[in-house]
Amino acid sequence: MSAELKRRLTDLALKEGFSKVGVTRPDSVVRAAERLAAFLAKGRHGQMHWMAERANWRGNPAALWPQARSVVMLAEAYTPVHNPLDVLRRRERAAISVYAQNRDYHDLVKKRLKRVGRWLLERCPESEIKIFVDTAPVMEKPLAQAAGLGWQGKHTNLLARDLGNWFFLGAIFTTVELEPDPPETERCGRCTACLDICPTNAFPEPFQLDARRCISYLTIEHRGPVDRDLRPALGNRIFGCDDCLAVCPWNKFAVAARENRYMARVDLVAPRLAELAELDDADFRAKFSGSPIKRLGRDRFVRNVLYAIGNSGMRELEGVACRLSEDPDPAVADAAQWALTRLRSNR
Repeated sequence: MSAELKRRLTDLALKEGFSKVGVTRPDSVVRAAERLAAFLAKGRHGQMHWMAERANWRGNPAALWPQARSVVMLAEAYTPVHNPLDVLRRRERAAISVYAQNRDYHDLVKKRLKRVGRWLLERCPESEIKIFVDTAPVMEKPLAQAAGLGWQGKHTNLLARDLGNWFFLGAIFTTVELEPDPPETERCGRCTACLDICPTNAFPEPFQLDARRCISYLTIEHRGPVDRDLRPALGNRIFGCDDCLAVCPWNKFAVAARENRYMARVDLVAPRLAELAELDDADFRAKFSGSPIKRLGRDRFVRNVLYAIGNSGMRELEGVACRLSEDPDPAVADAAQWALTRLRSNR
């Protein structure tokens, strides 16, 4: 029964739009707690204090819900149809991470997980489930590797031989006993493309990340002014960074996204910095309704845009920076003043 149930569950998940499914045990990531503790001890989590607050659950999925017997890990592709590195050469434009160029994946993946989970509950009425999409103290990537979906590459992101690395992860914890899949092994070999391209040298060594230097962290999680020494390396990246993902050679096996709402909105592929900088709070919320960018808030978003303006070398953007140099938000005003100084130094 268990094998047949798992087969039917997998078939349903693939039909729902997931790209790959694997099963593991909650206690399968035995080294996760040790690695997390080392990461936290070095302060590499920066301002992400929530990582330390529930480290006991994060490092041990079995402690999160002791009744769980299986973890179903699911991957959903969001592979872009354009090269996300192209916009980096267009300094008057903004670079937004591929995953944020349309609808918020949390909502889309969660709805699919609920449908799959509901099916499992109907087949096993006395069972229970809990679903997670990057919103709880769950280390999805180690669990996904344990479930055979892929492995954590030298950039610490998950990648797979048959998916590349453009995919989201979702998890269904369940009290149902399902046969676990064999774990995947690391297959990066001697390749260091993801490490070599990082603009801020955020990888102290392969398979380790210092979030305090990561552009995704700096533009999304970090509050207040960004370290002045790091600002030039941000380039025109205003929300996230795809560099290490985009250069991975395994992407030659990437599968197409099946969800149309992951396809990039035309206005978010390479938007003009000047237009984004002028957004007030109401305009910002309207433009990014339903987008993961919305949770950033107008102030942090415009702060990032102003760093990009300062890095653009385009004197015609001085007026935009000047108008924001006395913004009520201190980080925005600081970013505007920094941008002005940078632009004027290029004269």
